[in-house]
Amino acid sequence: MNKIRIAIDAMGGDLGPQVVVEAAVAALEEKNNLFLTIFGEEVQIQAALNGKSYDQERLQIVATTEVVSNDESPTGAIRAKKDSSLVRALYFAKEGKADAFVSAGSTGGILTGGTLILGRIKGIKRPALATFFPTRKEPILILDIGANVDSKPEYLHQFAILGKAYYNGTFPKTNIRVGLINNGAEAHKGSALTKAAYELLAADKNLGFVGNIEPREIHSGNYDVAVCDGFTGNMILKYAEGLSSMIFSETKAAIMSNALSKLGGLFIKKSLKQMAGKFDYKKYGGAPLLGLETLVVKAHGSSDALAFKNAIYQCSRFLEADITGEIKRMLADAE
Repeated sequence: MNKIRIAIDAMGGDLGPQVVVEAAVAALEEKNNLFLTIFGEEVQIQAALNGKSYDQERLQIVATTEVVSNDESPTGAIRAKKDSSLVRALYFAKEGKADAFVSAGSTGGILTGGTLILGRIKGIKRPALATFFPTRKEPILILDIGANVDSKPEYLHQFAILGKAYYNGTFPKTNIRVGLINNGAEAHKGSALTKAAYELLAADKNLGFVGNIEPREIHSGNYDVAVCDGFTGNMILKYAEGLSSMIFSETKAAIMSNALSKLGGLFIKKSLKQMAGKFDYKKYGGAPLLGLETLVVKAHGSSDALAFKNAIYQCSRFLEADITGEIKRMLADAE
């Protein structure tokens, strides 16, 4: 079994190094081919490790003294904070000492640092953030969800290639259905961007393009990969998070509103728990920044130990499926 070497930024998440350390130790216990290097404030990391049993040959600590925060200019922070956990971990990967990088820190810092330090795959114009959304059937992959607020038609074409390669490595299937998120199903509808992107996507006969996707159809289960610009994708992501939170909150309030509904709630508790599991971001781990030479995974800022452990596993699955290699092969075919 091949070694999977992952560089981890321990200082970026909302819940601190304790969560990252707990996730790392659990991941090492469950997968014996993982080799993890944690970057961050050494005293905090050692305190989190205190009393835990782990393979010291597969878990290393690199002490750093700075942190890239969410309220800083990403470019300025990457250039100025050379001893930050984020920058040191990215350079560690750049030097070939790690196969992947994962952080729950500043999205802007991760996007900027990943692009500037690790570099894009040859031919890729812009990397894209991707994440899975639940549907009535298999999950759907949506990209870009925030890396590129302003996009060009050729970017969306490449996002489709990136998404198809990633989806196939995660949920292998023969016919992957790629769609373009738009305000109408017809080819002539949409903005100048989506109309031009539609033509490029339809012309690529290797892509599996099936046309436009209206937002209400995203969760239908009739599509596998959905492409959009980063502004649209980020709005969809945040709206979906808010809507799902409200639905579950209102459902709970309705069940707890009187004695009879509480009794009924006991009978549907198991089913509700199963449904809630479909909407739990923790099981997906994080959002990969597709299109870079080295894998970068952005974990949710509020990730707990389970979510961060799954982000580590996400790196492992990505590397074992050689998704970067598949992206390069698909790019060559598209030329």
